[in-house]
Amino acid sequence: MSPGEKATFSPYDEAMEALSSLISKRSRADRSNKGDRFDLLFDYIKILELEDPIKQMKIIHVAGTKGKGSTCTFTESILRNCGFRTGLFTSPHLIDVRERFRLNGIDICKEKFMAYFWWCWDRLKERTRDEVPMPTYFHFLALLAFKIFAVEQVEVAILEVGLGGKFDATNVVENPVVCGISSLGYDHMEILGNTLGQIAGQKAGIFKPGVPAFTVPQPEEAMYVLEQKALQLDVPLQVVAPLDPNLLSGLHLGLEGEHQYLNAGLAIALCSTWLHRTGHVGVNYLNQTTSLPKEFIEGLTTAVLQGRAHVFPDKLIESERSGNLVFYLDGAHSPESMDVGAEWFCCAIKEDNQKNRILKNQELSDPGSSLELVHIDSHEKSGKNSTQILLFNCMSIREPQLLLPRLMSACATHGVHFKKALFVPNTSLYYKVGTSASPRADYQVDLSWQLTLQRIWENLCHGEKGRNAKIADLTCEEGADDPERGAGICTNSTVFPSLPLTINWLRDSVRKNQSIRFQVLVTGSLHLVGDVLRLIKK
Repeated sequence: MSPGEKATFSPYDEAMEALSSLISKRSRADRSNKGDRFDLLFDYIKILELEDPIKQMKIIHVAGTKGKGSTCTFTESILRNCGFRTGLFTSPHLIDVRERFRLNGIDICKEKFMAYFWWCWDRLKERTRDEVPMPTYFHFLALLAFKIFAVEQVEVAILEVGLGGKFDATNVVENPVVCGISSLGYDHMEILGNTLGQIAGQKAGIFKPGVPAFTVPQPEEAMYVLEQKALQLDVPLQVVAPLDPNLLSGLHLGLEGEHQYLNAGLAIALCSTWLHRTGHVGVNYLNQTTSLPKEFIEGLTTAVLQGRAHVFPDKLIESERSGNLVFYLDGAHSPESMDVGAEWFCCAIKEDNQKNRILKNQELSDPGSSLELVHIDSHEKSGKNSTQILLFNCMSIREPQLLLPRLMSACATHGVHFKKALFVPNTSLYYKVGTSASPRADYQVDLSWQLTLQRIWENLCHGEKGRNAKIADLTCEEGADDPERGAGICTNSTVFPSLPLTINWLRDSVRKNQSIRFQVLVTGSLHLVGDVLRLIKK
């Protein structure tokens, strides 16, 4: 595009530009932004005439540190399979903001999204003022969800808390049918507090007087706070056990990982209670230990959630040579979720390698196999060799000196050691939504954070604790002249200035090593997972 040429935006791009204008560049812990005040949400609800529609909604409200998105996904899938018209509001999105709003299990279409978006936008623009400014980004999205679900007349609305609980935009709901709290851990401490008790107190902010609530087994400090909050509000709080896999009639959960049985158990409790309290069923399946209704099984085994324990072969390489480059995507970004994500990755690649060996042996035992197969190298007889690569980034508010050691240690426990770690900034810009979320070609990337991540990793590889990134004595070529080789090249890791260059390097490596399967774990940030998906789905 020439310097004097104006960019042309589609109507959808214009909506994304408007939405992006609501994103504050302040830290989320900075309370100086008036539009981020919780009490203003009730003014916005009046402006949008949503008071009565929200009161009439049959809502399931879910908070937590880990697993709340998976729990909501299972819950929606179960109730949809029971025949109800569902609305699901989750965050964040990976590729398109419409992923946050699902009607009957499908992202809202562009036409409907645009109609609801501009109706809310125009009405708020007309009626907001200095004392009640335009809502912030997430507040607007939550309000938009309520508008969509009200007009679309969903029979059940499942709301995932964005951050915390007590002051989250979804917590304007005064009388949900049932509430759930998934596993608690350390995350967003700059906002929620530095102890599990403080964090649990924020999450328990979604409890409402007399409304049943469920949680999973929690650390003692967190459970004590949940129980005290429940007692104060006369909330019947129950702890649910993980789902027994035998109840799935030989099928597997739609979401991968052993930890998902915990989330599935919570989802069953939420759905069972919702059905019971809304008068749709006389039997409570909460304490069923021998069987589940077929609708529950169907919902649990067909649930889909992008970016969490998600295996995706690279389409470009797949068209050239099947199975040589596979991405294992998991948006884990807390110490506890690193453990869970690492365990899933190790089990998934073990299963993948076993399948590969079985297929290769079947080819060799097939009498119709070509002569070329008979003369393959000895290492091919048991399937291709595999190598594991880490592709990592995390936000600067995270603590990589905690995340990376947990990841390395958990993988090592399963005998998995990364051949190379790649550190790269996210492609998307946190203050932009949609197609404009990618930086300009001439955008100067600051790689200081990625170089810090690299120093921690190299220290770990050299037997250090990774606690002090500044003392690393690395043999690296920082600021290499050839940007395609990476900005910082070390023995065990490389920093790349962009994600497209990283993907190209991986693809070139596969082409040069065709006897090796590259298994790439993408983790540390849901934004990074979304950026990778956007590139490899093309």
